[in-house]
Amino acid sequence: MIGFELLSDAGVLVVEPKGALSAEDFREISGEIDPYIREKGKLTGLLIEAASFPGWDSFGALIEHFKFVHDHHRNIDRVAIVTDDAFLKIAPTIAQHFAHPEIRVFASGERVKALEWLQT
Repeated sequence: MIGFELLSDAGVLVVEPKGALSAEDFREISGEIDPYIREKGKLTGLLIEAASFPGWDSFGALIEHFKFVHDHHRNIDRVAIVTDDAFLKIAPTIAQHFAHPEIRVFASGERVKALEWLQT
């Protein structure tokens, strides 16, 4: 499950995983941001705030996650990950090989700093 909020004035999507990710999570987020992207052309940023990576609740959720990244990565300028989790800290190194946005990791407690970076 993912909690999310679109900060439309800033063009930033904030997501917070609260449990294993489901396919429905990605469909709900798409339903929220796709109209915004059609109107504005892109998101300025994506803020992922996660104490740890919760994984997926099914193989279908993993596929839906990949589809979401494929369909949206060129419409997001920057991704900030706020975490102290070791796996999430190396995710930008992996993602830079196939994803468009600039990705940066911030330590837990640096949410404000991450939001400022996304908006510059």
